[in-house]
Amino acid sequence: MAALGEEFTLSAEALFAGPDGLLGVEPSDKTDHFLVTDRSRTVVLYKVSDQKPLGSWSVKQGQIITCPAVCNYQTGEHIVVHDNKVLRIWNNEDVNLDKVFKATLSAEVHKIHSIQGTEPLVLFEGGAVRGLEALLAEPQQKIEKVICDGEVIKWTKFFVVFRHPVLVFITEKDGNHYAYVQMFNSRNLSKYSLLLGQEEKSVTLNFTAYVDRKFISLMSLSSDGCIYETLIPIYPGDTEKNQRLVRSLLLKAVVSGITRNGVTLTALDQDHVAVLGPPLPSSKECLSIWNIKFQTLQTSKELPQGTSGQLWFYGENLFMLHGKCLTVVPYKCGSSSLAGALGKLKHTQDTGTQTMPHFVNWEMSQGCGLGSPNSEQPRILRRKKTEISLQPEVPASEQLLSTIKSGSEKHIEVELRKFLAKWTPDFHTAIGDILTGLLGRCKAEPSFYPQNCLMQLIQTHVLSYSLCPGLMDTALEKTDVQMLQLCLQQFPDIPESVTCACLKTFLSNTEQDEKMEEQSEILRNGFNAEKNYSNHNRDLSKKPQDSTEETSSCPVIPKRAALLRNAILHSAYSETFLLPHLKDLPAQDITLFLQYLYFLYLKCSENATMTLPGIHPPTLSQIMDWICLLLDANFTVVLMIPEAKRLLINLYKFVKSQISVYSELNKIEVSFREIQKLNQEKNNTGLYSIEVLELF
Repeated sequence: MAALGEEFTLSAEALFAGPDGLLGVEPSDKTDHFLVTDRSRTVVLYKVSDQKPLGSWSVKQGQIITCPAVCNYQTGEHIVVHDNKVLRIWNNEDVNLDKVFKATLSAEVHKIHSIQGTEPLVLFEGGAVRGLEALLAEPQQKIEKVICDGEVIKWTKFFVVFRHPVLVFITEKDGNHYAYVQMFNSRNLSKYSLLLGQEEKSVTLNFTAYVDRKFISLMSLSSDGCIYETLIPIYPGDTEKNQRLVRSLLLKAVVSGITRNGVTLTALDQDHVAVLGPPLPSSKECLSIWNIKFQTLQTSKELPQGTSGQLWFYGENLFMLHGKCLTVVPYKCGSSSLAGALGKLKHTQDTGTQTMPHFVNWEMSQGCGLGSPNSEQPRILRRKKTEISLQPEVPASEQLLSTIKSGSEKHIEVELRKFLAKWTPDFHTAIGDILTGLLGRCKAEPSFYPQNCLMQLIQTHVLSYSLCPGLMDTALEKTDVQMLQLCLQQFPDIPESVTCACLKTFLSNTEQDEKMEEQSEILRNGFNAEKNYSNHNRDLSKKPQDSTEETSSCPVIPKRAALLRNAILHSAYSETFLLPHLKDLPAQDITLFLQYLYFLYLKCSENATMTLPGIHPPTLSQIMDWICLLLDANFTVVLMIPEAKRLLINLYKFVKSQISVYSELNKIEVSFREIQKLNQEKNNTGLYSIEVLELF
């Protein structure tokens, strides 16, 4: 059950909000300290518990603050941008902003995002993002434009998903909206077109979002008074394509459909959303909390002095402008249950606050029509007497954790499959706890190794290496190449040392070759063991002209080739951190991996249209990068290995021939440029002409 507390004024003095309200309200480095930025020249630091300002800073006359001030949690300093490009950094002891640190940037800033535990991120108007430290090191660095011409950023949100920063921003162009998701651990930027569903004739007014398992739940409030939802994948399948997502109706008629100004929404948690706006055309503005799980209005509060249509929430406080004063409204959202949604739980109503369930008529088409609060009887209740048990049940995650402590592998696997089949509010936390429980028992009982359970948890796309570093350590200890391959494909933040450990295991793991033949299709990455692998190596092993026997056949067996090709070559890495670990590889493994990379490179070079097998086959550039890395790290060692002599000679001849080809292509390019200039100079050629050009 949700409830609104008694509001209190944080600032009795009128802030310069302007017609569009404040620039922003952002938390500071202490629990109840908040930075309030107006639309003129001032930033004020408030302490909510004392309801008074602790400090105020202003830019010079003629300068205008253009994005909200935020706190750098790593240093305790405050950051603000004025006049779009000028960045200022100061602390509480500073008095004059004109005398604090200043950096003039090369592009206009849209907003600075800062969350505890991460470095502040600067989002530019063109959609590019930079970390604060990298930006301060070179303020005038060139900032690329990410979004298309004509697109304007309308809304942004910064999340930390399993310890990884994720930035989402929405752009608008010609009435169409696009969602961009920036993953900073893998530097992937995905773009989605938000297609209209049932709201084709409505205009999107505001957005809010929260993380729901492996999706970002993006909610939008439209001019028809309804809330729509779009599920955006956190881990996209293809980052290079402009993917399309369709919105679906979530809540109907939460505000008046004819109101377009002064309305907004913000997600409080996975089950509750706060809405600001008049519920009826003739009514006053209201602050209301809706239960989106059961589609009921939980509580509302009238705001007779009007608002700016802006709403912020931090902790258990909602911030807004009521009239011209900054107002704080405490709120509480209990665990979502049917009894709570129907108002059957005991609660205390605050003065001036209406708390009533607003029922949904589930029998209307599509299950999204809202019944009237004055209807005779809510249709969602059965006519027969039913009893609703308010006794708390033991969460499914706790039951599973209890089973993990003493149950058999088969029993745990069955119970885990049941748990994963149904969603629970603590799904993300529970997955981490379950994995920790399994790994803990693995260490305590060496004979206990529930491989199938671990594989199921990895495939939820909820985990990452930083969340469970012990998982890959256990797989390396057990020499479980199937588990290692899946982790390399799923985890975007694997350290280079672990990647090299996996590479060493794949190259030297001869005892597992026969077992790998019997592994499930997940190892194949889109291959069939009997057909595709044999056909692939038969095709790749056809002897090319002028090739030695060493390079005409694949130097590794098919299953080991799949591990190298589909896992190692796709791993994210930093060259600086990877090179030291590559130096630790045994000489025999270095030679074998180089031979296989050279084999792949030859086959791809001979046929430009050839695509290696697999869902995401490595590119020619990736193959060449790994060859260079191995040679850079181990060139002296390779020179001393007799078996590698022929390979080095072949690499030398191949690179020499490629240089010759590129040299000839450059000559042709110059000739074509000259021809292009001649054609541009001859404008009066008529409708038809014949020209003879001689190339020397």
